[in-house]
Amino acid sequence: TVDESELLTVPDGWKEPAFTREDNPKGLLEESSFATLFPKYREAYLKECWPLVQKALSEHYVNATLDLIEGSMTVTTTKKTFDPYAIIRARDLIKLLARSVPFEQAVRILQDDVACDIIKIGSLVRKRETFIKRRGRLLGPKGSTLKALELLTNCYIMVQGNTVSALGPFSGLKEVRKVVLDTMKNIHPIYNIKTLMIKRELSKDPELRSQSWERFLPKFKKKNLKKRKEPKKKNIKKEYTPFPPPQPESQVDKELASGEYFLKERQKKRKRVEEIKAKQADAVKKRQEERNKAFIPPKEKPVVKTKKASTEKKIDIEALKEKVKNAKKKKLGAIPMEEVKLKIAADEKKKKKK
Repeated sequence: TVDESELLTVPDGWKEPAFTREDNPKGLLEESSFATLFPKYREAYLKECWPLVQKALSEHYVNATLDLIEGSMTVTTTKKTFDPYAIIRARDLIKLLARSVPFEQAVRILQDDVACDIIKIGSLVRKRETFIKRRGRLLGPKGSTLKALELLTNCYIMVQGNTVSALGPFSGLKEVRKVVLDTMKNIHPIYNIKTLMIKRELSKDPELRSQSWERFLPKFKKKNLKKRKEPKKKNIKKEYTPFPPPQPESQVDKELASGEYFLKERQKKRKRVEEIKAKQADAVKKRQEERNKAFIPPKEKPVVKTKKASTEKKIDIEALKEKVKNAKKKKLGAIPMEEVKLKIAADEKKKKKK
């Protein structure tokens, strides 16, 4: 009996057996070919390393041609080609060479456990300035962010123009694509790097293989969210009703309701004059109130009674007078009177001896 968890996990160091001629002795029936263009600045480098490319592809029985006039690279299968996936690897090789990946790294794509991913980032950001800024953020100061990402994912990453070329194992390529796309969406790569570091430490523990890692991974919140200012006047939509609004009353309807319609012209005129006089009286009353405000005296503050000085804190005047007298006698820098008397007595004794 074998435990089910052991069947689901791949043993460490296990590799799929290589595809040999014995697996496909008759070869391929049809000839397949792929071509790709390369920029002008890559012409000198490709011309120099092309013999090495042909040598590497000849081991898999795939032909490679370089057209400098048209500016293209072409790979085709031959009658001796037995591996049907060799042409796909050759296509990826010329694509990587066109995207400024050096030959020493690009040739690794011919290995079984290595894959590549070319991520297009040019169309993810509208403004050119913002795109350059975020692409620089992916590189980091002196390429430190990119180097950290390479170490964590075991992938070779090349940022060139509007694309990011990645070369390495499938698990690493998946992480690289996520980090690159998040960076272009204005999420700093340092957050993803922190998560990858925690995942690498967790993968070392065999007990955590079958458990969820959500509780260990950090959750970063956006701090620079600008809240939309709410307008002062909010347009509140009224509920839809199929019936039209009621018709406004006409002047005749208003007069009929108040009974003014049935009055004579003289009575109507008198009523209007009375209304005008009432309005004028109200206006005069308000104006008079405003004027009278100036003559209203302000409220006086309550008088605060001063407390009598306590007898304990009385100043001794006589003691002060004595201090002043002593200070007058003693001049600043002068010798005291006792010393002066002693000096005079000493001088007199000297004179008598003489």
